[in-house]
Amino acid sequence: MARTAGSHSALTAPRIREAALSLFARHGYAAVSMRQIAAEVGVQAGALYNYIPDKQTLLADLMRAHLDDLLEARAALPLRADPMQALEDFTRFHIRFHAERPDAVFIAYMELRNLEPDNFAQIEALRRRYEDTLTAILVDGQGTGAVAVADPRIATMAIIAMLTGVNTWFRQTGRLSLDEIEDIYWGMTRRLVAA
Repeated sequence: MARTAGSHSALTAPRIREAALSLFARHGYAAVSMRQIAAEVGVQAGALYNYIPDKQTLLADLMRAHLDDLLEARAALPLRADPMQALEDFTRFHIRFHAERPDAVFIAYMELRNLEPDNFAQIEALRRRYEDTLTAILVDGQGTGAVAVADPRIATMAIIAMLTGVNTWFRQTGRLSLDEIEDIYWGMTRRLVAA
């Protein structure tokens, strides 16, 4: 495949990641070749290796970037002494953050099976750090008597799965706004854990 005019000077790692993110989300990691990514960027496949060693590294980098952004944004939220207020903040934050990044969310949650063991361990550690913030909120809530769950870790997994699921069906053009969805999901989350 011939390189398109001017593409070499415009080729950057961010453009490669953007193309891979879109293709992986549309077709799945296993179905996308380096040649397809190169074609999307407008270069020969060999040029990609100036920026990334292989497709596996690219997948892990996309997941890592998503989780790093998630952790950074979560850390920027104000700390709340009231566990129920902290839980509401977490609920609304999770829905809004993920709704703005549907492709990254799809890849971060659905392509774990394609990670090699070392990459999987790194990504899983980042996911665990995020999950631990919710578990800590639930444990604090148990301590104050506001939360009643049999197992805070299991409740964490259930809540995150429920909140992340919004991405599978929510559309900006749907009958409910994202604010309304947040309100509904906060109500469900509160009822799920409230003492």
